[in-house]
Amino acid sequence: MSSILSNIFISPNESRFRAGWRLLIQTVIFLALTLCFGILTVIPYINRYGTNTSGVAFLVWGEVMQAVPLTLSIFISRRFIDRRSIGSLGLILERLAIKDMAIGIIITLGMMGLIYGVMSLLGWIRFLGFVWEIDAPITVIRNFALMVFVFIMVAWSEELLSRGYHLQTITSGLGIFWGVILSSAIFGLLHLMNPNATLISAVGIFLAGLIFALGYLRTGQLWLPIGMHFGWNLFEGSVFGFPVSGLEVYKLIQIQITGPEIWTGGKFGPEAGLVIVPVLAIGAITILLFTRNRKV
Repeated sequence: MSSILSNIFISPNESRFRAGWRLLIQTVIFLALTLCFGILTVIPYINRYGTNTSGVAFLVWGEVMQAVPLTLSIFISRRFIDRRSIGSLGLILERLAIKDMAIGIIITLGMMGLIYGVMSLLGWIRFLGFVWEIDAPITVIRNFALMVFVFIMVAWSEELLSRGYHLQTITSGLGIFWGVILSSAIFGLLHLMNPNATLISAVGIFLAGLIFALGYLRTGQLWLPIGMHFGWNLFEGSVFGFPVSGLEVYKLIQIQITGPEIWTGGKFGPEAGLVIVPVLAIGAITILLFTRNRKV
């Protein structure tokens, strides 16, 4: 009886908790750390910015409040619950890390530029102007730099969780197919909490998760999907002016989306529109070409 109960929690092939329990423990640690970190930071934020929940300052605070406890929870879980090294998540600082991140950023620049170009040609976008025609240069530089910081934090934390801990932990229990599918599904479902989210947008985020997972599988590291995730958000929102997964961010290009929502994604952004499907296919092909000689 004790052996049966032990096998429910502990893998018979290795002396650590089974995958499901490790995921649960990491989630509990994350929630506990988020509560503690939130208590420590919410009062200073209110004292400085008040209860305003819009603008760049709130985005910066919100992402830091998520990224710090999430990173700590995963590092703690990986080291003491999984009994694996932090680097084994795909965070080895090798010579290809910077190249992978740079290529990831370039790939998403092409993807978002293609979306903007196609929607412009079809008359689905109305160009309104540039932000520096409204704001002072120092304001533009400061806010854009803050958005770069926000998107770095988003890319780091979401890839560390989804393509790092979730994908790899589920894979250790169910195999790589279900690891990719379930981690991408969780990635999509988590974005249902975003403004203007729908089931269609969750499917779009799920498909994007598959592309990021492809980047991880082809390199064995998280640097390529981190670069892609960062570039995706930066170029989608702050450069080309689309909503970023339902969120309005500081934008260099001011646009109005006028095309059919089923194609454009409307207020959620291109992830919720059919326009994203062929672009994701092009992104996948680009990843395969870039990594064709890579040995994992």
